Amino acid sequence: MTEPVATYPDLAGKTAFVTGGSKGIGAATCRLLAANGAKVAVVARGARAVEELASELRRGGADAVGVTADCTSGDDIARARSRTEAELGPVELLVPFAGGFESFSPVLELAVDEWRAILEANLTSTFVTVREFLPGMTERGRGSIVTMSSISGRYLDKLTQAAYAAAKAGVVMFTRHLALEVGAFGVRANCVAPGTTMSERIGRVMTPEAIERTTALSPLGRFGQPEDTANATLFLLSDAASWLTGVTLDVTGGRIML
Repeated sequence: MTEPVATYPDLAGKTAFVTGGSKGIGAATCRLLAANGAKVAVVARGARAVEELASELRRGGADAVGVTADCTSGDDIARARSRTEAELGPVELLVPFAGGFESFSPVLELAVDEWRAILEANLTSTFVTVREFLPGMTERGRGSIVTMSSISGRYLDKLTQAAYAAAKAGVVMFTRHLALEVGAFGVRANCVAPGTTMSERIGRVMTPEAIERTTALSPLGRFGQPEDTANATLFLLSDAASWLTGVTLDVTGGRIML
């Protein structure tokens, strides 16, 4: 990391499991966790990207493993949990960030298979990951979970995609129910909802003119960067947010004000 890193001493030595961890916001979150002394499992489907980031973190002095998994598969996530806990210890920081979408199909053209795939990738993957780790967290009486929604799940925008918006709105409500159910066990669950953030996918699907128009929507006058949401995530994971649960933090440069 070349920029100053916010420091949360309580994160040091804890094990974090980050899905969607090899790119974009997930990768930035892994780097910030490692910079805070956390042990990090980088989890995603692409083996090469996963191992490249895990190796980078290890070169920087962190304890890190790269784990390949399809986060919609209960069997894959169970194997990933077993390996992570065998190599790094019990997971106390859970960051199910896997998701995304590739098309802007309007509802009239949205195939049932595409609808299901987008809900699986964004909403079901979150549930599957949380379900796998929740028994251990509740048994130990501690844990912090931060899920990933989106501005699309918080704000009606005709430029987004209905299935993705529905999935991300579902993540918000799932996180609230989760927080309500597990608070008594000492486990917190919060959510981040980023605005449009620079990533490889955004570079593919948005023209420079579209990026400029989107930037102009923010009162702060700039495009989102992965570190913006990663910093918000670390705060919610840390004891600095120990009295926050069920919260959705809009990381949008002011585009959402609720």
